[in-house]
Amino acid sequence: MEHFDKKTFGERLKALRTEKNIGQNSLAKELGLSNASISYWETGKQEPCAEAIFKLAQYFDVTADYLLGLSDDY
Repeated sequence: MEHFDKKTFGERLKALRTEKNIGQNSLAKELGLSNASISYWETGKQEPCAEAIFKLAQYFDVTADYLLGLSDDY
């Protein structure tokens, strides 16, 4: 069994955020998360909790599997 790849998650989160042209601060405020969390996830310093993954998937209209690197399909 593979483990959670923080690098893939961070890269995908940053790419989605950049595509939507939204900064870390704005995204954090929009979703009720801390700016530090967004930054740490994008740099692979921390892992997001299930609730955060759910919020991000809904906000960016992608699957949680995509964010987690389990699928390349949005």
